[in-house]
Amino acid sequence: MEMELQLQTTDVSRREKNSHRSTIITQQPQHSRFKKYKWWFRIFLYIIFLLAGQSAATLLGRLYYDKGGNSKWMATFVQSSGFPLLLPLLLYVKFTEMRNNDSPDTKPKVSTIFSLYVAFGLLLAGNNLMYSYGLLYLPVSTYSLICATQLAFNAVFAFFLNSQKFAALIFNSIVLLTISASLLAVNVDSEDSMGVPRGKYIIGFFCTLGASAAFSLYLSLVQFCFEKVIKRETFSTVLDMQFYPSLIATCACVVGLFASGEWKTLDNEIKGYQKGRVSYIMTLLWTAVTWQISSIGMLGLVFEVSSLFSNVIGTMALPIVPILAVLLFHDKINGVKIIALLLALWGFLSYIYQHYLDDKKAKADKSDGLEVSSETPFH
Repeated sequence: MEMELQLQTTDVSRREKNSHRSTIITQQPQHSRFKKYKWWFRIFLYIIFLLAGQSAATLLGRLYYDKGGNSKWMATFVQSSGFPLLLPLLLYVKFTEMRNNDSPDTKPKVSTIFSLYVAFGLLLAGNNLMYSYGLLYLPVSTYSLICATQLAFNAVFAFFLNSQKFAALIFNSIVLLTISASLLAVNVDSEDSMGVPRGKYIIGFFCTLGASAAFSLYLSLVQFCFEKVIKRETFSTVLDMQFYPSLIATCACVVGLFASGEWKTLDNEIKGYQKGRVSYIMTLLWTAVTWQISSIGMLGLVFEVSSLFSNVIGTMALPIVPILAVLLFHDKINGVKIIALLLALWGFLSYIYQHYLDDKKAKADKSDGLEVSSETPFH
């Protein structure tokens, strides 16, 4: 009788353990699935921020010039001056990390970090100034297509600074984007829609091309500094890398505004603005806000995935802005521009597909490594 009771007790305890184990097994995939959905939601939100912010900021920048604005330094100033909007998010993230004791054991020297912020801030100011010249002298559709060369520059800089491999599809992407930009360089009919002389059109073209190269260099250098200098990539460090260089860039723009003498013409510019004083202020205000929305999206993608992925997603605005420019500013779309757009899209898709293949291979190698390690016996 006692033996039967012991067997029954053992059987009940075994069933309880199995039930508990099955509960854990079912709960873990659900928890993992929830985290995955949450991650994808954040990625989707950051992509929307980046694409919507970048597209709106570009169109508002063109609107400023179209309605009577003429100050290159003011157009440059608003691209970085919205950085105080990041302050609440930066303070919240830093407070959360302090509460969770996530601060690193070793930090780079303050002088090193300060030097990085100053260098990146000045690079950002020069980059924004070249973009301002591009928007002033080029139709938005042409400007956006030239900005697609950012991917080609990014591949080159990533090869030298971030050990990025040069695959056949990446090379194909660079060739296609170069041809696309070359077509726009010789497409001088584009200035007819704005009444811009050939000389200024060429200045706008090379300024936009230079800005694309400078921004790609900026992203590659930021990634390099995260890996080699800061050696840490938390959300707060990514926010710091946006906040403080933007502060330096804004200060540089203020100096440029006064040194160039453009500040003297701002009063007449406001009075002569076609839509009125309130519209002038709101155009500049929303340009600053939308650039920061774009920055939050870019920073989120840098933190969640990589700076390279953020750069690629930013280029997805390529087909959006020219279409909106045709509707809002009546930009001309001729055969050369259509061919340039198709070549740029082809180059973009080649770039995306190559990184999809690289990511797939990396995941396969990682899973093979886990299988080998799991089969290794414990000693």
